[in-house]
Amino acid sequence: MKLYNYFRSSASFRVRIALELKGLSYDYMPVHLVKGEHKAPGYSAVSPANLVPTLETDAGEHLSQSMAIIEYLDELHPAPALLPADPVARAQVRALAQLIACEIHPLNNLRVLKYLTRELKVDEDTKNTWYRHWVRDGLEAFERQLQTLPPSTYCFGDTPTLADCCLVPQIFNGKRFNTNFDGLTRTMAAFDACMAHPAFQKAQPSSCPDNEA
Repeated sequence: MKLYNYFRSSASFRVRIALELKGLSYDYMPVHLVKGEHKAPGYSAVSPANLVPTLETDAGEHLSQSMAIIEYLDELHPAPALLPADPVARAQVRALAQLIACEIHPLNNLRVLKYLTRELKVDEDTKNTWYRHWVRDGLEAFERQLQTLPPSTYCFGDTPTLADCCLVPQIFNGKRFNTNFDGLTRTMAAFDACMAHPAFQKAQPSSCPDNEA
């Protein structure tokens, strides 16, 4: 398999975590978003949407959207499972994951931040305030959701799930913008548990070959 991704892309980070949790090997294909490599004609042939990540399967199929890719991997390689077997529990994990992937991330991804500064002429401080507000707002909702669930090591239960694959990259990016995480007790406990897991360590941006940090 090949994973076309960018080291700082939280969506790419999610898929790297899933691949590491499942012990799957892949070729790392860097696509530099800041340099605009995702808009190059060569990459358009891989991803018509000009987005990362894209997973190229062994059969040469191109799969896009991190959530779809992770569920594909979970169906093809069911152990360790990233979604519970019970339908209610599975819906609860998906809801946690989507609080991040569908509620927080779309407001704060790179193209949105660029639009704020380039087209709307928002200054850097205002842009960063926007970012921190929506991340904090979303994580407070995430924390409230966690508080309704039984105590657990990770977001849901004692093994990592799809929710953890989404949470960790969002916390990483939030830290880059000095987001306030105070009071997010269950959320940050899950994050700390994840970061003690080798798979999350291997998948993090500083471990990527195109890391510029």
